[in-house]
Amino acid sequence: MISFVRGRVAALGPDTAVLEVGGIGLELVCAPATLAGLRPGEPATLAAALVVREDSLTLFGFADADERAVFDILQTVSGIGPRLAQAALAVHSPAALRRAVAAEDLAALTQVPGIGRKGAQRMVLELKDRLGPAPADDVPPVRRSGEGWREQVRAGLLALGWSARDADAATDAVAAQAGDAPDVPALLRAALQALDRS
Repeated sequence: MISFVRGRVAALGPDTAVLEVGGIGLELVCAPATLAGLRPGEPATLAAALVVREDSLTLFGFADADERAVFDILQTVSGIGPRLAQAALAVHSPAALRRAVAAEDLAALTQVPGIGRKGAQRMVLELKDRLGPAPADDVPPVRRSGEGWREQVRAGLLALGWSARDADAATDAVAAQAGDAPDVPALLRAALQALDRS
């Protein structure tokens, strides 16, 4: 079992980060908020989960151990695999997911691409007593200065299956909300909502 990966950030992609560990480049699939906190050439530590399939080995990376734990628990729900669990964490923080499940907030859960009303109801039913309560004080959202947020939001939308044209339009639609210290996860959620309305 791989618990975490620590190394130099060798490359960043739309939904992946490559960390150089002992001369080997390990590619980790990450949510946009996690990628927003990484810088090429700088050291990083990511919590990790290795998903083994018959034809593939996929390493998923997370900002912290709590995010990885929620990722693992989400996959116990019928119909939710690793990609959909990662999509849920791209839209909601672990604390927000705990709040949505505890409050049976189906509207919040269906903001995740690929989760419809029935899937959201199943999540509430199967996770109600498993995710635990939302922490009293949430971890502040990852913030990134400058215009780098555009690249992260666009990459997140592309990773969730939207076309480049739709991703560009949605990114432009939320530009006014960015401000001086862009909150990448919040902007991604707003972009997804804009796409759902279009």
